[in-house]
Amino acid sequence: MRVLLVEDDTALAEEVAHALRAENFAVDIAANGEDGAHLGATERYDVAVLDLGLPRVDGLTVLSGWRAAGLTLPVLILTARDGWSEKVAGFKAGADDYLIKPFRVAELVMRLRALVRRAAGHAATRVTCGPLVFDAQLGSFELDGLPLRLTAFEWRVLSVLMLRRETVVERGELTERVYEYDADVDSNSLEVIVGRLRRKIGAGMIETVRGRGYCLTAG
Repeated sequence: MRVLLVEDDTALAEEVAHALRAENFAVDIAANGEDGAHLGATERYDVAVLDLGLPRVDGLTVLSGWRAAGLTLPVLILTARDGWSEKVAGFKAGADDYLIKPFRVAELVMRLRALVRRAAGHAATRVTCGPLVFDAQLGSFELDGLPLRLTAFEWRVLSVLMLRRETVVERGELTERVYEYDADVDSNSLEVIVGRLRRKIGAGMIETVRGRGYCLTAG
């Protein structure tokens, strides 16, 4: 899963990004509204965290622009503005959730996971595919009832496939949702990750659809 974090407070942005990466998210940071608007419109993200008081372009303008362009990316507003009128303005502009500073990073993580899960069409927190279970709220996987140990990249790939189970995920889309903006990606790195996952969950569960991408199936 990939997050766009639009926050001009450098220390806070790095703290949040560090915490999200520790939970296996890929994170891109934009320090102003102009860069944030551009990244949100041109890159593929699972969710965005958007401050309101941004330099160059304010957060509400960024969000309104995304929605006017038809972008359905889930957006959580993260701001020190706690007035009711600010909240109303944020939701009217198209926000999906609102979190007031100061906040607990653990709560932010849980809210982001919920936004991604609901955007993928899952009401329940636990998603299953054969013997594989993904607790989308806790971010944990089980295989045959036992915890599944995954690297960050394996987790990102498997979480995307799990939330889109029985559906072909295009190779390009999967790559975009796994790697950060400035990552140096080898041409066969995705295949390597998928290969490792097959060894961990069973080769038959991840189907290669030639010329398109991958599909997670219960078999």
